[in-house]
Amino acid sequence: MSTSENQPPTPTTDISEQHLPVLGRPLEVRVDERGVERAIRKLRRLMASEGVLREIKRRRHYEKPSIKGKRKLREAERRRKRRQRKARMER
Repeated sequence: MSTSENQPPTPTTDISEQHLPVLGRPLEVRVDERGVERAIRKLRRLMASEGVLREIKRRRHYEKPSIKGKRKLREAERRRKRRQRKARMER
């Protein structure tokens, strides 16, 4: 019996694991007889619909809190206008 078996696991040193919260559910695509290429296309569509790619691009660089707040306000305004436009079209 070695001493390493009795020691508690050491915390991870990988920065990406420490600072990225787990969001949503894991994405899963099954590969069937239609092939890997089709599964990759399906995975890309799924990632796009879940916003994974957008989130990865956004986290590539540090975003100052002031810039982050302005971006969130712009996004909220865009969503509000889209909802208003959609409500007018339904009338």
